[in-house]
Amino acid sequence: MAANSATPDRDSGAARIEHLVTSGTFSLDGGTWEVDNNVWIVGDDSEAVVVDAAHDADAIARVLGDRRLLAIVCTHAHDDHVDAAPELARRYGAPILLHPEDLPLWRLTHPDREPDGELGDGQSIPVAGIELTVLHTPGHAPGAVCLYAPELGVLFSGDTLFQGGPGATGRSFSDFGTIVESIRTRLLTLPPETEVRTGHGDSTSIGAEAPHLQEWIDRGH
Repeated sequence: MAANSATPDRDSGAARIEHLVTSGTFSLDGGTWEVDNNVWIVGDDSEAVVVDAAHDADAIARVLGDRRLLAIVCTHAHDDHVDAAPELARRYGAPILLHPEDLPLWRLTHPDREPDGELGDGQSIPVAGIELTVLHTPGHAPGAVCLYAPELGVLFSGDTLFQGGPGATGRSFSDFGTIVESIRTRLLTLPPETEVRTGHGDSTSIGAEAPHLQEWIDRGH
């Protein structure tokens, strides 16, 4: 499992975003696929929050260093987004946070280790002088969430919204109509300049994706 070098991203006061890509597999419904995942770290020189501890606890720990890890936030519980979470939590004594509707998916990967806390719509997670607001956006998974950081002008979208459309809904626990409604009502209402940091692949913006909603509905994915 490999990871690229983390790159500092954007500042708002002391808070910054760091990004690394980790590689591994995604398994569900009897299939397994090779995947690269975006791991996002939000924080400053003393504390941080990890968004999606994917594949490689060692790589994530190298970026975190000796900072205090306040939480590991899971945008959803597909195995490629949570496989390294227990090990990272063990090393740093940090809580793993997950929306309770994704517990059935979580237990497919970690049957003997429950998350430490629940994510709820509207919940605020403070880090480095800013707030990450939890937006419940079901569809790709029933407990999928996004994290909105207005001070940074950034949305961490997990697998709900990508450059070019919604996350996949062709497997168990997913629903296309639900994800479209989540995107339409919870995400496309954000400022158009909001940068969208996705769970896989390139970043985008709300303004770049919003005009294409009807195209996605028409094509059905």
